[in-house]
Amino acid sequence: MVEIKNKYKIFEKNFGYVNWIGFWTLYKKEVLRFLIVAIQTVISPLVTSLLFLLVLSLAIGNEKNDVLGFPFISFLAPGLIAMQVIQQAFSHSSSSIMIGKIQGNIVDILYAPLTAGEITLAINLAACTRSVIIAMVSILVFYFIVDLEFYSFFYIFIFTFLGSFILSSLGIIIGLWSEKFDHMASATNFIIVPLSFLSGTFYSIDRLPNTLKAVSEINPFFYIIDGFRYGFLGKADGSISFGLLYLFILSFFTWFVSYILFKKGYKIKS
Repeated sequence: MVEIKNKYKIFEKNFGYVNWIGFWTLYKKEVLRFLIVAIQTVISPLVTSLLFLLVLSLAIGNEKNDVLGFPFISFLAPGLIAMQVIQQAFSHSSSSIMIGKIQGNIVDILYAPLTAGEITLAINLAACTRSVIIAMVSILVFYFIVDLEFYSFFYIFIFTFLGSFILSSLGIIIGLWSEKFDHMASATNFIIVPLSFLSGTFYSIDRLPNTLKAVSEINPFFYIIDGFRYGFLGKADGSISFGLLYLFILSFFTWFVSYILFKKGYKIKS
């Protein structure tokens, strides 16, 4: 008995302040979750953007409809890409939480040696990875269809990241709140889609009445899409510096809310 105790020593694993192994494992699991079905998670948003581009270009035309001094199609293409990027970021995190709750395997994450901050950040960064991949694939395809110009890759990336991070955090919140897929679909149809459609994706807000223009300038989706488009055109509807500050604050706020809810076990702990 003494020999066994001396040979096998039980000790507590010390991960330090951050469990980097667990964090990386969860992040990799979330990335693989959407890469396995890449046709649905990456190609499908691209097809949707191309259909919007085709229908609107045929209906409205290109040459006689300049927006911000650019052909309508050149104005429209970055907005369509950004719209799909933020919608898919929301879809990734909300579906991840919702599927885990319905299948019951969310307990695997709850009982893992991971903090609420590590879990929410891993899911958020995986959603951001998905958004960046969608943006890269879409830009590559659109480049051969539309006359795309590149003003600043920095603004393209930073607004892609901030937009997807905010929507991913919001997706975690909605995923925790939802008790069935109908609840999640309601949030998508009545919050995410309307805000993305009414954010200047298809038009310049300068053409709106003053009241609607003021409402659009509160909409964070407007700054995400406007900033993303600015990376291509070098011209924006709103203030880029204010948009960056606004989105930085909002990204922290939405993540913090998702962190608090997950830490308290909102609707995932009895």
